[in-house]
Amino acid sequence: MLSKVQVEEYNERGYIVVPDVLSRAEVKELQDVTARMVEESRHLTKGDERFDLEPFHSAERPALRRIKTPHLFDPAYARMVRHPGIVACLKSLWGDNVRADTGKLNLKTSGAGSPVEWHQDWAFYPHTNDDLAAVGIMIDAFTPDNGPMLVVPGSHKGPIYDHHEDGYFVGAIDVERTGLDVSGAVPLLAPAGSISIHHARLLHGSAANTSGAERRFLLYQYRAADAWPLMGMRVSFEDYERLIVSGTSTLTPRMKDVPVRLPFPARSGLTTIYEIQDKAKAKFFASAKPEPAMAR
Repeated sequence: MLSKVQVEEYNERGYIVVPDVLSRAEVKELQDVTARMVEESRHLTKGDERFDLEPFHSAERPALRRIKTPHLFDPAYARMVRHPGIVACLKSLWGDNVRADTGKLNLKTSGAGSPVEWHQDWAFYPHTNDDLAAVGIMIDAFTPDNGPMLVVPGSHKGPIYDHHEDGYFVGAIDVERTGLDVSGAVPLLAPAGSISIHHARLLHGSAANTSGAERRFLLYQYRAADAWPLMGMRVSFEDYERLIVSGTSTLTPRMKDVPVRLPFPARSGLTTIYEIQDKAKAKFFASAKPEPAMAR
């Protein structure tokens, strides 16, 4: 569980890094199963229900951007959804009643892994209240040059920025057009086996991996059990109830005055943030602009 100081830090900054939540054996298992998944993608020429491929993916150099819903494809990933160390941290933030949502594994291949443009998770899935967070499991050590997640401290208390371009939801913020200040961005650096927890409204993104090391990040979304999705459930009611990882469910949503901007209209056939952001013309990390100064 989190200490009072850690809870205060999360509430003030919108994120926290907790070291050594996973054991070495758990990290090794995740590394091994992920390597096997990458190998299984070797002969694909386009993405499928499991894999989102890097543009340079080939049989000679298999490279994934994302494993979609990994918990549905291997028990090692599935066990992480209810990992007692993770659930204990979330209970410290929200109380006993916690529900999981979905998950993904974002990979950044050494020397070339794709960036993720600045965005807020809340733009993709607004709820009746904003006690939502993503837990990131660091399968590898996160270093300054392997594309760690960057966050803007305190931005979860601010506005929800426009993630649209040319009339479509592109899942990314045009930094120049909106005048967004990301100069105080902080990289989340920690050894393998650590986790990060970031608020759904927190501004975050990540640059490309320019190092010689892999950077694999297993992300699961969670919410307080009384936070209900404004856009409906992705699964049946019965399956939604099975997503409770602690405590009990409720049919009485907690309503909070939170800013909402709906992710419509959306282009059809796009299933991952990479595919959605690929359609954006304004790209912060792909431009000639210098990256934000990293606060230490």
